[in-house]
Amino acid sequence: MDRREVQGLRAAVGARIVGQAEVIDLLILALLSDGHALLEGLPGLAKTRSVKALARALGTELKRVQFTPDLLPSDVTGSVVYHSDEQGGRFRFEQGPIFGNVVLIDEINRAPAKVQSALLEAMEERQVTVAGETHALPKPFFVLATQNPIEQEGTYPLPEAQLDRFLLHIRVGYPNAEEELAVVRMVRAEEQAEPALKAVPLDVILAARRAVSAEVKVAETVERYIVAIVTATRAPAAFDAALGKQLEVGASPRASLALDKVSRARAWLDGRDYVTADDVRAVAAPVLRHRLNLAYDAKAKGVTADQVVSRLLEVVAVAG
Repeated sequence: MDRREVQGLRAAVGARIVGQAEVIDLLILALLSDGHALLEGLPGLAKTRSVKALARALGTELKRVQFTPDLLPSDVTGSVVYHSDEQGGRFRFEQGPIFGNVVLIDEINRAPAKVQSALLEAMEERQVTVAGETHALPKPFFVLATQNPIEQEGTYPLPEAQLDRFLLHIRVGYPNAEEELAVVRMVRAEEQAEPALKAVPLDVILAARRAVSAEVKVAETVERYIVAIVTATRAPAAFDAALGKQLEVGASPRASLALDKVSRARAWLDGRDYVTADDVRAVAAPVLRHRLNLAYDAKAKGVTADQVVSRLLEVVAVAG
């Protein structure tokens, strides 16, 4: 498997998105890890554009669902519809927009929990069950959801079970002044002519996933480091008294699995067949930030999940 093809995907998306290099890298890591990603940021920060650019670079159709308060679960998964013909009538399943390789759930936290929960089976089992019949989703199946900060008007917090289905929680911030100037010039140029783009076939991504699984090894010391970080979120007071007061609920074993997957993908993309502690630390925040439940006092004092993760990485040592 040639890494340069996947690295070309990074370059193709980067040519359309300026000032969000870390966001692009994390999207590709989620794709290689066969996981889903949640992008959070204020309106206008190119969250949707990033997803569109990725789908275009993969040469696949983007399926998009705009979440609104009046959306129904069947609007996402599909429904059974009665059809009549010369032989009589019959019920037939009509696929919803969830049936796609790259699915954009736009503003996921603007729909109530009932609709958000419609995604649970699809994201975890890669299938949809409607009227007692199970329908497999295509491969690869990659959900990218965007959300505005929950302090924004008209938003609903995602249920913990829904959040845990996302491999990565990616924060999207403002570009700096020079990057924003480049954005203005890029969009102006696109008004004249859409830039040509060489797509990376989906088969390349599937082959890359197999290569990550087969080629990248994790030493026992790194394995124990991953588990130590995650278990420290459940007993933080043993490492730091302040952390013990800031964390109410820690991460589940799914977080350990996610850290392992994403660390291996990062190592492979970097040209290595082994994972280092630096790989783990580099992806710890997007893997853990949505899996931690902060205590009320910590939230009141403005403590963020990223600050907690940063402190965890300071107090949890790599086993010798």
